Amino acid sequence: MVERIVEAARVVLVRDGYESFTTNRVADQAGVSPGSLYQYFPDKSALVTEVLDRWSAEISDRVAASLAGAGPVDVNDPRSVRAIADALLTAIEADAGLLRIVWEELPAVRHRAAQHALERRVRELLAVFLTAAGVRATDPSARAWVIVMAVENVAVRWVLDRPDIPREALLDEFTALAGGFSR
Repeated sequence: MVERIVEAARVVLVRDGYESFTTNRVADQAGVSPGSLYQYFPDKSALVTEVLDRWSAEISDRVAASLAGAGPVDVNDPRSVRAIADALLTAIEADAGLLRIVWEELPAVRHRAAQHALERRVRELLAVFLTAAGVRATDPSARAWVIVMAVENVAVRWVLDRPDIPREALLDEFTALAGGFSR
């Protein structure tokens, strides 16, 4: 029942937007009574929080899997860097509708903590990855922060705005940018 409600909440949030998101619409989408929904979620806020927590975990898991799946990486090899950039971009492209809601519609106070937690997990993974790959940096955590913030913001804007920049060109630019961090 909880899974059905959460999935329905995600559908309604993406389909109708945050301002039109209501527990009654979620209950209708899930095929349950509003009373049944309230047994598990006391209000709209609790539903949105659960959807965002799960979405953040999905993205974090995709990023971790892409870094782990990259295997031994030579940060001086543009093909390795490009493969990682491609995997990271794919992770955020997976649900562009929900990404748009989070970045453009939700009040910042509603999602900022979840966004920071996700960024922190990705930064920690990247700092460990850079250290294991032999990248010499005075502060691997600082380098990871800069990389994550740069790539995250550019990738999110590319997914949401769909500028006239082909995906391959974006990956070329990420590869060039990352090349400066491997020294």
